[in-house]
Amino acid sequence: MRLQSMKLDLVVRSAYVRLGLRGITGPLQTRSFQHDFVPRDPKAKPKKYKYPAFYDPYGPRPPPSDKIIQLAERIAGLPAEERAQIGPALQERLKHPKMQTISTEGMDLGPQGGAGAGSAKAEEKKAEKTAFDVKLEKFDAAAKIKVIKEVRAFTNLGLKEAKDLVEKAPILLKQGVTKEEANGIIEKIKAAGGVAVME
Repeated sequence: MRLQSMKLDLVVRSAYVRLGLRGITGPLQTRSFQHDFVPRDPKAKPKKYKYPAFYDPYGPRPPPSDKIIQLAERIAGLPAEERAQIGPALQERLKHPKMQTISTEGMDLGPQGGAGAGSAKAEEKKAEKTAFDVKLEKFDAAAKIKVIKEVRAFTNLGLKEAKDLVEKAPILLKQGVTKEEANGIIEKIKAAGGVAVME
């Protein structure tokens, strides 16, 4: 067996020597000189290109016709109440579908977006709140191990993760739980020596 492997090794080496690397791998990639390449004149100044003020994907547009300019001037001369009626009238005349209003429920529009309506909706949401968060405010240092055990029980965390979580107090322990479940968690933490609140 050893003799056969030695013969095979000898045959491969002799083929490598006879053919050389190029014969085994085939022709290597070469880059030929580009015959149409013209070197840049080192004394020539760089070309300056005129860029448009803004990018228009449709290309340059022709200027508006006189008819359109007159129409725009007439619209600009109308009172504000009549200008507000142009959009709906055109929509009806051109048979465009009505635009649907986008629901802003659940979006935070900040102080500028619908202040009066937003406060009414916020009061409504407070009254209808069904999901609550449980937050660990603080714990007694002597009862730290008991609190960690309780946190592990309802979060399914490992010992190290639960310990790190408890040490970061005040911190949210559980989010989106029912009122009954939140009260149960608070009572268990209180019994273990910690202080938790429902938000």
